[in-house]
Amino acid sequence: MLGNDASGRAATAQSLRRLILPALAALIGFAVLVSLGTWQLQRRAWKLDLIERIEARAYATPGALPPESEWAAWSPQAQEYRRVRVTGRFLYDKEAPVHGLLPGPQPGQPIQGFYLLTPLELRDGSVVIVNRGFVPTELRDPGRRPGSDPAGEVTFTGLMRAPEKRGWFVPENDPARNVWFTRDADEIARAKGLARVAPFLIDAGAGPDAGGWPRGGQTRLSIPNDHLQYALTWFGLALTLAGVFGAFAWRRRRPGELVPSPSEA
Repeated sequence: MLGNDASGRAATAQSLRRLILPALAALIGFAVLVSLGTWQLQRRAWKLDLIERIEARAYATPGALPPESEWAAWSPQAQEYRRVRVTGRFLYDKEAPVHGLLPGPQPGQPIQGFYLLTPLELRDGSVVIVNRGFVPTELRDPGRRPGSDPAGEVTFTGLMRAPEKRGWFVPENDPARNVWFTRDADEIARAKGLARVAPFLIDAGAGPDAGGWPRGGQTRLSIPNDHLQYALTWFGLALTLAGVFGAFAWRRRRPGELVPSPSEA
């Protein structure tokens, strides 16, 4: 009887030792999955705040552009997506066409073309760079779209936007060839020899002729928020991993509890 107990305890101890590495791996995997779920909840909170700010600012009555004296303190957190009314004169000779895509009539078939970033000289001589909208590749030449470049002073409404930062897979701008992939206000200003330039951009709204070119109103205001779904998925995977490891550990322990003694064999 004592031999049977000792043999059973030894087998159980051996089974438990064999569970150490699987338990560590499962614990690490569980921690990673829970961390991913928590991160998605944090992203959800950030996204909800962003959506609230966009809705409060983008659909408000247009206000005045901040004066140049306040530009140094401009921040996306406090002012991006504010709707403003602007008056000035476009400097078409210093325009920067930025490569981009526009959703086409058929899903998965976007229109290739350019976003026209045109400096606007304000009445006090300062400059703000305006994203006038999108034109297809074949209409990049202004001669192919008569009336698209109004002369003299213009007034329009738009949304204040932060300049873009180049992503990992986005080609670098080539100012010497006027080839642009990123809406970088500072780089455009340097390349075009502009001074007193705002640290933000303005995305022009759609004009009265919404079907004309360039086509404004391209700011994306509807932002998907699927982070809760992603968080529940990660947490669900964590619980599944815990359940699978529990069943695995139970099966590995049972043989040790049933090992017969030599006398019983």
